[in-house]
Amino acid sequence: MLSIFYTTQLTIPLFQIILLLTLSTLALVLGRLKIAILINFCFVMYWGYVFNLNALTDAGLLKLNNFTFLYFGMGLVFLILFVIGFIFYDG
Repeated sequence: MLSIFYTTQLTIPLFQIILLLTLSTLALVLGRLKIAILINFCFVMYWGYVFNLNALTDAGLLKLNNFTFLYFGMGLVFLILFVIGFIFYDG
């Protein structure tokens, strides 16, 4: 069951890693912890689902199984809740 985690190889360009580290560090230096968390979350969602879409495809066809919907759906729910928290937080 966990063999897919051991056999799947994902690539992430060095430029994107540098961009992530730069943006996160800048947000943390400016004291914006929540922004840094949001930046990291968005990069992970992008890398895991959009950038490495070929790992989720089988012979050119997108594998839309329960895991795909769960991964992308929970990511969107977290993102929406995070934005709502930003809007309504007074502190």
